[in-house]
Amino acid sequence: MSIGLLREGTVIPAHPLALTSGRVLDERRQRALTRYYLASGAGGAAVAVHTTQFEIRRAGLLRPVLELAAEVVAKEAGRPFVMVAGACGRTAQAVAEAELAASLGYHAVLLSPQVPGAGEPELLARARAVGEVLPVIGFYLQEAVGGRRLGPSFWRSLSEQESVVAIKMAPFDRYRTVDVVKAVAASGRDDIALYTGNDDNVLADLLAPVAGRRIVGGLLGQWAVWTRAAVLMFEEVRRAWAGDDEVLRSLLARAGDLTDANGAVFDVAGGFHGCIAGVHEVLRRQGLLAGTWCLDPGEGLSPGQAGEIARVSAAYPWLVDDEFVAAHLDDWLR
Repeated sequence: MSIGLLREGTVIPAHPLALTSGRVLDERRQRALTRYYLASGAGGAAVAVHTTQFEIRRAGLLRPVLELAAEVVAKEAGRPFVMVAGACGRTAQAVAEAELAASLGYHAVLLSPQVPGAGEPELLARARAVGEVLPVIGFYLQEAVGGRRLGPSFWRSLSEQESVVAIKMAPFDRYRTVDVVKAVAASGRDDIALYTGNDDNVLADLLAPVAGRRIVGGLLGQWAVWTRAAVLMFEEVRRAWAGDDEVLRSLLARAGDLTDANGAVFDVAGGFHGCIAGVHEVLRRQGLLAGTWCLDPGEGLSPGQAGEIARVSAAYPWLVDDEFVAAHLDDWLR
């Protein structure tokens, strides 16, 4: 049923990591974040992905973080909810991480393309091996945060693997996004769900078919914040799909607001240095996190980034969900 929801299209936030000032896992706030996404009406969550910080593996936090989210969802969701686990490394590591996720009740694996020295044939073989454990979500990650260029032939070959159920497109490049959609179409697969990960262009991706195919949802770091507002926006997107021209025009008029807000949260001016800390800053302002700490002490907000986040929060009230969070925060932090 959860894979059916994934294929139908939904809002999937990329789950952040809650830390104390000592850069130790804050289990209470980690649970609170998962409760926030559930209460917001998101259709799933992606855990152990870039926004969660890939460093959780070196810190011994992969299992605890996956477990905490799975436990909250199992006990409190009461509805279909797509649990996506990120997997990294070469084939043996990725398969082991997929096996761990499967044992905890996750439904699909988002495969990181960050495998230094690996060619496209190795990445395809890795996806095939992981697909024997759990359904696979392909991932086109932008180069500014460690991704790599992958050609149309790669995406066609990946799409031809039966275990691939979705692809997250996050190259932050319109031409490469079109490459993926065309490759999926060329594979003959009409059951692969296309998800935007282009946090800089969310509404454009969702509202207009790309190369004749609808992008059915988003798996986004941007949707890790202001998630209730994102869910309401996605409901408007569905109304636009159904032919509501007034809603369509309204969304198009606001698309630039969301891109501007993402620029502040993801620290475009600082070359994305503060992209994870920016997500933390929004959640800190709301009380969901105690601070913006990352596992890597070298990661943090860029100069002026906190002010930019404050600016966009005030400028675009339709994008924020501060009142919603304030009304439920004590319960989530129980």
